[in-house]
Order: sequence, then C-alpha cells, then structure tokens
Amino acid sequence: MEKSKRLYLIGAGFAGRTLASEIKKKAIFGEVVAFLDDDPEKIGRKIDNIPVLGPIRDVALLLKTNPADEAIIAIPSASREYLLELYSILKRANFQKIRILPGISQIVEGDARLIQTRSIDLQDLLGRNPVTINLKQSLSYVRGKRVIVTGAGGSIGSELCRQLLSGGASRLYLLGHGENSIYQIDRELRLLQDEGVGEKAAIVPVIGDLKDTTYMDYILSQLKADAIFHTAAYKHVPMMEENPVAVIENNVLGTENLINSAVKHGVKRFIHISTDKAVNPVSIYGASKFICEQMVLSASKRYTGKGAPNFVVVRFGNVLGSRGSIVPLFQQQIEKGGPVTVTHPDARRFFMTISEACSLVLKTGGVGENGGLYLLDMGEPVRIRDLAEQLIRFHGYEPETEIKIEYIGLRPGERLDEQLWEADEQPVETEHSRILQITRKKPLTVEIEPLLNELHPVCRLDPDNSKAYRNVEQLRTVLSRFKILN
Repeated sequence: MEKSKRLYLIGAGFAGRTLASEIKKKAIFGEVVAFLDDDPEKIGRKIDNIPVLGPIRDVALLLKTNPADEAIIAIPSASREYLLELYSILKRANFQKIRILPGISQIVEGDARLIQTRSIDLQDLLGRNPVTINLKQSLSYVRGKRVIVTGAGGSIGSELCRQLLSGGASRLYLLGHGENSIYQIDRELRLLQDEGVGEKAAIVPVIGDLKDTTYMDYILSQLKADAIFHTAAYKHVPMMEENPVAVIENNVLGTENLINSAVKHGVKRFIHISTDKAVNPVSIYGASKFICEQMVLSASKRYTGKGAPNFVVVRFGNVLGSRGSIVPLFQQQIEKGGPVTVTHPDARRFFMTISEACSLVLKTGGVGENGGLYLLDMGEPVRIRDLAEQLIRFHGYEPETEIKIEYIGLRPGERLDEQLWEADEQPVETEHSRILQITRKKPLTVEIEPLLNELHPVCRLDPDNSKAYRNVEQLRTVLSRFKILN
C-alpha cells in the first residue's frame, strides 16, 4: 500500500467510517482530510473529528487538490452510473490517485478493509449494476467443509477464492499447475486474512496437473474435499486453434480425471464453470467446453444414490478484465499510443464483471439441483468497438483523433456474435436473481463414453494406435463425426 499524506474518503457511510478508523490506527498511510458525501443529513457534521463536506460535485471542484492527494471511493452500494459520475468529478478535481472498495457482497456484510481497496479501472464503471448477494448466507453450504478451486490462480478461480473467505470453509485448497499464479493468490489470501477479511479457513496451495490421472486420483484421496469449483481450462481461442490436441487433452481429459476422482473419493458437490462458446461451437475451445458440459451432466445421471456428488454446470459469457482478455490488451495498446485493434466493427460479446460472475457462481453452487445446467443472466451484448472507445476515453484520449482503432478481421475460431443457448435449449427464470436454468426440448444424442474412447489415443500415446497420437486431422474428424464441430 502506497503512503499518501492527504486522503479524501468518498462516502461517509459504514464503509467509509471503517476505513477512516483503520487509517487513523495505522497512521502510516496518511491523514484523512475529509469525507465527501451527498447526504444532506451528513454534510456539515464531523465523524471522529473528520469533517463531512458536500455535495461531492460542488466541493470536489472547489478543492482542486494537489495531484499527490488521493481519493478512496467507499460507497459499495453505488450504481455504475454514479461511479462513472464520481470518477469524472474526481479527475476534474485533479485527483490522480483514485481507489475503490470492490466486492459489494463482502462490503455489505461489514468486511470493509483498507487492504481491499485498489485503483479504480474500467470494469468498475462499465456494464449494469451488480446484484447484491449475501455471501455468508449463500455460502452456508461450505461452512466447515473442505473446498477445492481448480485453476485457483486464474481470473475466475482467484476471485472465487477471495469470496470463499467469507464462507467459513475449514480448508481452501488452491489447485493449479502454475507455480507463480498459485503463489500470488496464496499470498494475497493470507494477507487478506491477516487484515481481518473473511474467516479463518486453512489455505493450502496445491501444485498439480489435471491431465495426470494418477496424481489426480492420489491428491483427491488425500484432500478429502467436500466441494470442487472447476475453473481450470485452456481458453484463449485463437491460440487453441493452433494447439487443438492440447486443449482437448487439458480441458476434456483433465475434466474426466477430475470427475472420476471426485466420485471415487466422496466429493459431495462438483460445480463446473462453462462458457457461451460451448453453444453451437465453432472453435476447438468451444468444442472442448461443450464436451465438458455434457460429461458433467452425464455424470449426474451415471452416478446416483447415497454419497454421489451433486453435479452442477454454470455457463456465462465474457468477464471484464480477465487475464489475456481484450480489456488488458486494449489498455496496453493505449499506453503505447495505439492503435487499438478490434476484430470487426460489429463484433459483440456478453460481458459481466468478474466479482459478479463469481458471486452468482457461488450462489448457484448451493442452490443448484443435481444435473442442472444454469446460465447467468448476462444482460445485453456489448459491441467491442464501443468498449474500445470507452476505454480510450477512460484514459483521457479521444478515439480516432488521438488513438486510432484498427479493424483486423475475425481470427480463427471467432464469430461476430456469441449465443447463450442453442435452439433446443430454453432458459427458465429461477427464484434467484440473475440465475436462469436451461432446459432442453430434445435430449442430446452425444454419447460421451464412445467419444472419449476415440479422443484418448489422440491425446495419450497408445502403442497399438500410434498413428492417432497428436493427429490433428483425426481429432477434427472425430469431433465432426460426433457432430460437435463442423
């Protein structure tokens, strides 16, 4: 946390007062000069000897602060529109450092801590207003349980771990094959706990590869997990088009290993994270995720009775700001002076913030029925061109005149629009806000076991069928014959 001499807290509610008290106790981060607030009942008062000034628009512009001064937005209930307005006001008031308290679910429950603040970015200002979820209530099903998050170092996996701190799990296993990413989320979670965020789950980093059948069987026998959130996957569409066998091996056979080991070693809940690219797939990544969906749903029918896992699939579209996604790419391009590269002027995608997606995934994991396929309500699709223009303006430039937008054409495996469900699927509202359940008009005819039998020799060397090993043409033939990928 950087040292700052003069801090302005935007919002004099519970979160702002909690931060002010923490800053005063630690003393090393600087001094809270004032609260800025729009509530007439608070303006003019003093809270712990700190004045409350307002309305924010008028006062901030009068302040014209020194660039070294810092503003922290501590209004977890603020709408996206209000945040965008606040950001614009604070920038005009000469604040160069603007931080925000993210994670409305956790903050509403009184867990506001200075350690949770971070620099405001575009994902805080885009899209719709996030749904408010009581995480402690939603996560009651993991209280006292052992929980595994696969791909725990990734964007979705790491945010699931942060939110799971509120659930009261006895152990939180961070499973991944990337040493550095697992080290980073392990260190971050321990720091959050040290600063009073969440509950005291034992955090256990686990380095391993889902593709290793023997290891997965061994590690699940040792961990004795009650629940698994399966987020691990290769997911970069154009790169996976160039490495098709690798994506099938990792995503499909890795998921197969995980399912088999989960069933064998008494896992009670298996929550699989899927994507809109699994709908009528046109990419090898989409095909792999379609197969994974069907494997999990098939397992829910194959393994029944006492002790069998509760298998749930949660499907959603793109998340803003994930590693390797377009927002970080656009930011890098803007920092270099452009151009910002967009595939097509009419390309559109469904977007949701990482924190909202993860809150809804965690809720679905508790309320989802065995064999249920759930879809997060993604709202309306966003044109990538519009997103690029907003991001350019967010950085203080004008699109086209100062930062050019260059259209480079759709890349292999990409399409103009994504779909959230296919023709034979029907989304049905549930009693839970922004969680839909997918029902099918006709049963799927994909036979999982014969399909996997044909994929195995392509991904794993079989001395009796060595010509199949890493044979991309044979892989695509198999996927075409099973009507998964044309």
